[in-house]
Parts: sequence; C-alpha cells; structure tokens
Amino acid sequence: MSTVSTDVGEGPRGRVDSGPAGGRFVGAFTSEWTKLWTIRTPYVCLLAGVIVTAVFTFYYGSIARINDKPVQPVGNASVSSVILTQFALVILAMTTVTSEYSTSSVRASLLWVPVRARVQLAKALLSALVGFVTGVVWAVLGIALAWGPFQGHAGFELSKVAYQTVAMGVYCALICVMTVGVSLALRTAAGALAVIFFVVSALPGMLVGLGDPVLLAINDYMPQTVGGYLMLGEGKAPFPDAVSLLILLVWAAAAHVAGLFVLRRRDA
Repeated sequence: MSTVSTDVGEGPRGRVDSGPAGGRFVGAFTSEWTKLWTIRTPYVCLLAGVIVTAVFTFYYGSIARINDKPVQPVGNASVSSVILTQFALVILAMTTVTSEYSTSSVRASLLWVPVRARVQLAKALLSALVGFVTGVVWAVLGIALAWGPFQGHAGFELSKVAYQTVAMGVYCALICVMTVGVSLALRTAAGALAVIFFVVSALPGMLVGLGDPVLLAINDYMPQTVGGYLMLGEGKAPFPDAVSLLILLVWAAAAHVAGLFVLRRRDA
C-alpha cells in the first residue's frame, strides 16, 4: 500500500512537527521588516522628514530671535516641526498595509501568517519602532540645528531636552500605530491618508478656528493637541502628562480595534 506524503512530519521521539515557524510572531515581524525596506517609499519619507525638520527648526529659531521672544526650551523647535514631519511617518506606516492591498500580495501574507491579529501586531510593532527611532533622531537633529539661530532665546536643560526627545519619539510611534489601524480598516491609501489628515490636523484646526468653549474642550482630546501637550511637557495642559499619554494610547487602540474587526470579517 502506498502512503500519501504530507507537509507534516515526525520530529524526535515521534513528536509531530507542524512545519516551518514562519507563521509565528518573529517570522511575521521579520517578514514585515523585509517588505518595508525593499520599497522606496520609506526612504523617501525619512529623507523628506529630515529636510523638513532641518528647514523648520532653523527657521523657528531664527524667528524666535528676530521677534525677541522669551527664552524657551530649545526642544520646542523640534516639537513644533512635528505638525509637518508626522505625515512623512503617516505615509510610511500606511504603506506597510496599503501597498499589499494595492498589489494583492496581502493574500500571501495572510496565508503565511494565518492568525490575522498577528499580522496586524507585526505591522503595528514595526511601524511603532520606526516611528519612535525616527522621532528621536528628528528631535536631536532639530535641537542641534535650532540652537545656533536661537542665539540666547532658548535654554538647554538636559533633563528637559531628554524628556522632549523621548516624548517626541513616543508620539511619532503612536501616530504610526494609529495609522496602521486606520489603514487596515480602510485598505486604500487615499482613504487612510484622508482620515488620518482630517482627525490629526484638519479637525483640530477647525475646532480652534470656531473658538466655541465646547469645541475647544473637545480639541484638548484630539491626537495632535494632546500629543503637543505631552511633548512640550510644560505643565500647561488641562491634565497631567500621564493622562496625555493615556489618551494617545486610547486613540491608537481604537484604530486597531476597527482595523482588526475589518481584517477578521473581510477576505483579502
């Protein structure tokens, strides 16, 4: 009688080997890492962020000197640049999801890692890691470039600089995580970018522009606003820095709940 060959073999002492471990989390993460750095988009985004950070922070320091503004923490220049540079990271994080849906290669990803929550977690962790490191690098670069133009209109307190640098990395990481969740829910680059831009930038501008006390109170809980409170760390926020961080985590978690809901209910 002939036997039928299968992909499942016996390991030592008759233990059943379930095949390659590629579907486990480490395999999923390394796969996402490889896919991200084999396309051009991440490099373009990071380069654009460096250029914008350099130009913006130098300009920020120069304007502070020319307008004779009060002495402020030198890290404020880098924090202010995030309103622009964060969208380079949004596009980078979005690409980890939407590039696969646009080419239908997501089918291969879900076959290799059938546990869909694991795919989502790998993409989120990779985006968060890149976002954190990039945010820290941009913060340091901005501080270095802004210090000269400030010419005495900025203070350098090591503990404050360290706090703002780490806080900027954390904010960038959570914006990337939120973007991954939204991208998984919408699956298209245009839709994901539009939603993120509206929630992060456009809506807060509208709320502030209208000036109603209720709308201003709502704005205090928007991602970019609460992120600004966290990064500035000047104690002027309506709540402590720990609460600011918690609010950002809630935004990121809500986006991922939506993304996972869609990922589990709809085929690739």
